Amino acid sequence: MTRTLRAGIIGLGRMGRHHVRVLGEMPDVDLVAAADTQHRVPDAWQALDVVDTVEDLLDRGIEMCVLATPTVTHEPIAVQLAEAGVATLIEKPLAHDTKAAQNIAEAFARTATLSCVGHIERFNPALQEMRQRLAGGELGNLYQVVTRRQGPFPDRIVDAGVILDLATHDIDLTAWVTGATYRSVSARSAHRSGRPHEDLVSVVAELSNGLVVTHLVNWLSPFKERVTAVTGDKGSLVADTLTADLTLFKNGSQAMEWDRVAAFRGVVEGDVIRYAIPKPEPLVTELRNFADAVRGHSEGQVVTLEEGLATVRIAEAMRDSAATGDTVRIAE
Repeated sequence: MTRTLRAGIIGLGRMGRHHVRVLGEMPDVDLVAAADTQHRVPDAWQALDVVDTVEDLLDRGIEMCVLATPTVTHEPIAVQLAEAGVATLIEKPLAHDTKAAQNIAEAFARTATLSCVGHIERFNPALQEMRQRLAGGELGNLYQVVTRRQGPFPDRIVDAGVILDLATHDIDLTAWVTGATYRSVSARSAHRSGRPHEDLVSVVAELSNGLVVTHLVNWLSPFKERVTAVTGDKGSLVADTLTADLTLFKNGSQAMEWDRVAAFRGVVEGDVIRYAIPKPEPLVTELRNFADAVRGHSEGQVVTLEEGLATVRIAEAMRDSAATGDTVRIAE
């Protein structure tokens, strides 16, 4: 019989409320309380016990916790949870800068307490299917990764620009689906909305395996787009994480009878396949994996603090590159 875990949440903003909904519906998790200074309670969970401080939450005897406060507050709260020995899922990004992310990682290592980062795109069915197919060699030798993450300005963001808030999704998922690390980044950003943080960034990067990567991220577009495309010598896989669709565009294999066309060593249009895949909600998968990891089950696959730290480091390199106009090499 699966042991029921006592869970808590810190921060009841937009993402925190989604965590309340999912944890509250998990049969093997008891959501005992939440901490939120503004006492914001989702309408469907008016009975939820909401306390003012982290100390009050810890007094409820929680074993696992979701930290969903603004990014700049992650470090002190995460360290407090580590010292209390509470397994913690920290919403992405891990922290607002590399130093804070390192302090968090060191605190959980020092206390031998489980912690992970909520990079939810890893649990999107389209990207999980893409990763399996890439690992199986479906595209052959890989050439390029292109991501586009665009949409209107989100009113939930007050403490970060698009690099830290949105591009960190693409940094993590790119490294994850390709199994490679970033070697260099060159970024250009723009400020168009009157805020102190960048609201557009365009990035060209190179991975450790030689892949060329392009990221386009903004919250200035009137349409919403979440696309990841990987191209290899056998074709392209395109994941739309808004719909969790994965489509394969094959390179054509028909012989060219026309000599002038046959002499061109490029690619031609081939079959197009949109895969029929199960589509569970990514947050449900993420929190189930977190709970399994808390119980010590090997199947509880989570995003480690080391991976979260690496993502923050790449995001900082993007900001540095955008500020100076230089390509930034990433130290091993």
